Amino acid sequence: GIVVLGLNRSHAKNALSKNLVKMISKAVDALKSDKKVRTVIFRSEVPGIFCAGADLKERAKMHSSEVSSFVSRARATINELANLPVPTIAAIDGTALGGGLELALACDIRVAASSAKMGLVETKLAIIPGAGGTQRLPRTIGVSLAKELIFSARIVDGEEAKSIGLISHVVEQNEAGDAAYRRALALAKEFLPQGPVAMRVAKLAINQGMEVDLVTGLAIEEACYAQTIPTKDRIEGLLAFKEKRPPRYKGE
Repeated sequence: GIVVLGLNRSHAKNALSKNLVKMISKAVDALKSDKKVRTVIFRSEVPGIFCAGADLKERAKMHSSEVSSFVSRARATINELANLPVPTIAAIDGTALGGGLELALACDIRVAASSAKMGLVETKLAIIPGAGGTQRLPRTIGVSLAKELIFSARIVDGEEAKSIGLISHVVEQNEAGDAAYRRALALAKEFLPQGPVAMRVAKLAINQGMEVDLVTGLAIEEACYAQTIPTKDRIEGLLAFKEKRPPRYKGE
């Protein structure tokens, strides 16, 4: 039930090219309706790098109209990732800058090695984050601090990222260079025993509820809760509890 999507464009530090964005979009689209998928982990197969952001060498060759189209496509792809119905975890074992951090921000949970480097550095290039960074970063760490990081183009390490709430877990890097991935895998395994329908509906309730007032959010929760009542998962969960055994969910 755990799907691992690994970025592997080593010659370009996993920079987001038109082709890589297209491949990510295709992979995410394939996961949307796959009921066997329970959790998705985004990681890098390239040591020391998560994603260096947009491919600036490719962008330099684009016409201005092409740049706008590319940024729109990247933004849409990252939105598709954010809207996956199952939990998503970004395992940041290396550098995540610009679009790379925006990709991680679209995941539900972020885990990073203490040595990892993260930042929205677009203002150094006289542009702004264009794939969700100006919206997701303040929702994650607060408005004032998000402004500070974007205005300064500051890069933070894993320890500071944890202290400001940018990531949920920080781990010391290991010899293999995949400590964050291993922690992400452990988290994903914690999610596996839970009811699949409940997990999907819980994510929906949280995501929609965070964008509205509390009264409306509680109404959303009520509507989402109602979706779990008729499922076989719920019946199996209650039966397993009564029989003091692990439940055997089918995601129905």
